This record gives sequence, structure tokens and C-alpha cells, in this order.
Amino acid sequence: LFTEAVRGDTSILLNEDNFGTEDKRSLQGEISHALADVRVHVCVCVCVCVCIISDVSVFFLQALGSMYFIHKTLKNIYQYDFNDTAHHFLVIHSYLSSLQFKWSRKGFMRTRWLIHNQGVDLVNIHLFHDASNLIACNSSPSVYSGNRKNALRYVINRISDSRFTALPFFLFGDFNFRLDTLSVVEHLSIETEMQTVKKDSTNEVEKIICEEKDSTHQLVLHIEEKLFEYLHEAFFREDNGKALLKYDKEVQAFCDIIREVDITFPPSYPYSEDHNQPTRYMNTRCPAWCDRILMSHTADDLIHWSDDDEEEEKSVVYNTVGPNVCMGDHKPVFLFFQLKTNNH
Repeated sequence: LFTEAVRGDTSILLNEDNFGTEDKRSLQGEISHALADVRVHVCVCVCVCVCIISDVSVFFLQALGSMYFIHKTLKNIYQYDFNDTAHHFLVIHSYLSSLQFKWSRKGFMRTRWLIHNQGVDLVNIHLFHDASNLIACNSSPSVYSGNRKNALRYVINRISDSRFTALPFFLFGDFNFRLDTLSVVEHLSIETEMQTVKKDSTNEVEKIICEEKDSTHQLVLHIEEKLFEYLHEAFFREDNGKALLKYDKEVQAFCDIIREVDITFPPSYPYSEDHNQPTRYMNTRCPAWCDRILMSHTADDLIHWSDDDEEEEKSVVYNTVGPNVCMGDHKPVFLFFQLKTNNH
């Protein structure tokens, strides 16, 4: 999140990221380049790599984490303390003792802010992944998609219930949204011969193989539990993956509650972690837009949309950071916009 006071509004940039320690320098450089012409007042970096300091050791967990950097020149911004139900300039809690339980890698982290007298909830989220490509191919929608749908419905209900005053909210993070895998496989294999290989002992499907119908029998598509290898890998990057958007269906179930700026960037996962191949996808999963920034309809009403199409392209930007730089298996996703605020 970056914010800048402009003409009575506040410019915001929400940045969703999923990086490890080796990717931090790349992320820092790419964000600095992207914001070279922006006067930054607030920076929020969302990550899933958190360092926990206990009384006996220091260790790392792959868990939810958010870092908020507020420029000293921005005075009229407050954070909400859900314990005492009041806004404070900065809420500080110290946890220096050992945790009594193991942190989950999935869940959500909700923060509430008052920016120039405009209240808004910023919610970092991490949903369930597809454990097996083969199971994901079994049905449409997949069982994993159903699990994510239930989890996201729970989060939205939780942040919208009567425990606290409902505010406009932004949801961002690794939703692990996947394409409708069965439909994608049917599309990719339409001109091939498909065969399934099963384990002798359990009769369970071990792999799916699609070959050319001609005499060459060239392997076109090979799927295993953690393998998704397509001969024409560049297809996923063509026209920023526009042809695949029709298979991106998981947000549709929530269109009555949340919306998203139109996607014009290629699938954000799973990119190669080889720094010499920053634009290639790994052959572990079918590429998908896992990393997203969604908003409630009330939050959408707070965005300053320009009447001029060219100006709107500059005032509202939804894109990835470091498209041509190795950033890890996820490309960070950001949303930049001007937030309508009340009287300063």
C-alpha cells in the first residue's frame, strides 16, 4: 500500500507478495522503479515469510504477515485496535514468549485503518492450494475450488458481521485461485490421444498422457500429482494469458459481494525460480492467477475512476511487479488507485 495526498484524494497502492529471503532485493528494486515518480507516504508490504523471535530461538515460518510503513509527513492516519475498539496512531503489542500452538500457513489477517477520516479494512488472506493435479482434473469445479469457496465465504462473513461496524474492505493475498483444470485439460488435449496410467496395486490414476495423433506420437501434455508439463508452454504467456481468463471462475461466485479490476497481466504462478528464465513457468502446476486483490462494492465506490479512458489507465493500475525479473514462484501483484477521502 502506498498513499499520497493528491487533490483532496489519497492515492493507494496495495501490493500482494509471496516472497522468500532470496527475492527481497528484487522486490525492493522493482517497487522502487515502479514508483519513481510517486511521492510515497505509506507503504504496506504483504508477505508470507515471517520471522518469529522467541525467548529461546529465532525461527522462520511460512505464515501470514503484513508490514506497514507510514511516511512521517502523513499525519491523519490511524490504526484500529479491535481489543479496545478505538483508533490509535500506532497499535503496539509485543509477543516475546514462545507460542503455545503452531501457526497455520492459511488464514487471514485483518487490519482497520482511518485514512483522512475514511475508514477501510485491509485483509491479507492465504487460501488452500491444489494438492494434486490429478485430483484437480477429476471434476469441474474441483474439490479444491469448493474448499476455497467455503473458506473465502467464511472470511467475508467474518469481516462483515455485526461484531464491528462494517466498512469498505480490500482482500489481497495468495487466494490460490486456479483455472478450471478439467476444462483446461480438455482444451489443451482436444487434438490429441489421451491415456491414463494407473498404479497396479491400487488402480489409482498415476499419470495422464496426451500424445499427437500422427505417427510421431509426440508428447503434448503430461500430468502427474505435482507435474503439469505442456509442450507449448509459451501458450500461457501469449497475449498475457487472455485466452485462459474464461477458465478463471472462482471469483464469480462472489460477484454480488466483491469485484476486481480487469486482469490484463499473465498468470502470477508458478514462475521459474531460475534467474535466467524470469518469464517461464515451472512445470509443476497449470499456470493460474493465484495472487489477487479484490474489494467490496463499497470499497469500489471509494476509488476515483476517471471519465477519460487514457487518464483511467494511469489512475487505476492492476499489474504485476517485476514481469521480466525473477521474483520467486509468485509474481507480486499490485493495485494503484486514488482513494476518495472525507475532509482532512
